[in-house]
Amino acid sequence: MIKKPEHGMTVIVKTVTRYTDVLILMFGMYFIFNGHLTHGGGFVGGIIVALSFIHVMLAFGKEVALKRVTERIIKLCVGLGAISFLLIGIIGFTKGAFLYNFFRKPGVDYIGEPFSLFSSGIMPLMNVAICLAVASGFYAIFIALVVYKIGKRR
Repeated sequence: MIKKPEHGMTVIVKTVTRYTDVLILMFGMYFIFNGHLTHGGGFVGGIIVALSFIHVMLAFGKEVALKRVTERIIKLCVGLGAISFLLIGIIGFTKGAFLYNFFRKPGVDYIGEPFSLFSSGIMPLMNVAICLAVASGFYAIFIALVVYKIGKRR
């Protein structure tokens, strides 16, 4: 007789999750860091990153997932993402306008340079800030749905 695991799903699901979780996380990072070149960016990448953590929660159980990413880390990431986005916008005020591209060279009509790290301006920084806020917020919503479920009606 097959013994049912204490938490989470079967050994097969847990083994597959160990390998696919990293791939999902890397796919989310791809969207974040290439969001200024293709469709995607911080929001889409943030959802995919959150789904990698949700994948772990579904396979291993909420106890294991909440030990890895605690409530304190989630709150820190939501705040850090929001503050980072706001600071990027405020730094733009020093150059002329809110969310102004402060990596732009003065007096140059800047359309980007191939193989230049900041040729896209502040977009990669904004994508990372948005990703932090979206991923941690989406994961927090999922945890709230799992942990604080409504009791059965009679």
